[in-house]
Amino acid sequence: ALDLFDELRRNGLEPNVITYDSLISACGKAAQWEKALEIFNQLQQHRGLEPNIITYSAVISACEKGGQWKTALGLFDELQQRGLEPNIITYSALISAC
Repeated sequence: ALDLFDELRRNGLEPNVITYDSLISACGKAAQWEKALEIFNQLQQHRGLEPNIITYSAVISACEKGGQWKTALGLFDELQQRGLEPNIITYSALISAC
């Protein structure tokens, strides 16, 4: 997934939120929570793109798989401060992280 993301950018294509969500999810499934956070931070720095509830759920799930419950809780607080509404997937990932 990371190679495809790099290739997309090399070819001059701009990733969108769905691209980032997919990549964060893939990192989570591969137990690469640190890479998932790195990509999440890249998304936040990308002009014109904002993380959505799917983004936050994916990165919280990645942190859960890495045993990073404090980080997961921090991300949950952050999404609420942004005015996003958690869903069942978000809550499930957060409960699993704790």
